[in-house]
Amino acid sequence: MSVVDIRRPDLMFPDVADKVHALPISERGKAPSKTGDDKRSFVQLVLPHLGDAHSLARWITGDRNAAEEVVQEASSRAFRAIRTAADASPRAWLLTIVRDCAYTWLQKNQENPFTRVDLHAVEDKQPGRASACNSSDATIIARTEAKHLEAAIFALPAPFRETLVLRDMLGLSYCEIAEITGGSVGIVMSRLADARDRVIRTIGRKLS
Repeated sequence: MSVVDIRRPDLMFPDVADKVHALPISERGKAPSKTGDDKRSFVQLVLPHLGDAHSLARWITGDRNAAEEVVQEASSRAFRAIRTAADASPRAWLLTIVRDCAYTWLQKNQENPFTRVDLHAVEDKQPGRASACNSSDATIIARTEAKHLEAAIFALPAPFRETLVLRDMLGLSYCEIAEITGGSVGIVMSRLADARDRVIRTIGRKLS
């Protein structure tokens, strides 16, 4: 399989990349006024967010090479559906596609494919967790050595891991994460609080 270097968007659509690079920064990432040029739309709406796409794919699959494959497939899907891209949040639109492609990759390539856990059952056992999502937890996580942090995050169940990555690493809003993962804002907050708590406890055990 030929893999496009997602770090070089100019190699994907060189005929339009230069035109987009010439646009004012404020105009990049916005829906173009004319939607007939799919390549131009792709460059404007998708390419600015490929770094985030690769990051999310890597955290879900746990493999850099797999992440590149996932992002290439997601980019192909995004291009085919570019005329349906949400004008308000192309980043969330793209990451939704990346997430779907990542879990599809896991199901096809792992011996024990990802199984969605009953998150409602997990969260119902921890009432009030959503309100526990605070900045002190994020600060502790941010100050942790990278190797311990990465190991602790990968140890999280996938739904909690993706929520932590989307919020604390990629900086998406609760509403955007809910859109990407298909849950409510309340569920997003609950997962995030639980994910931060698990990471902190895991780090504490490693450092003790």
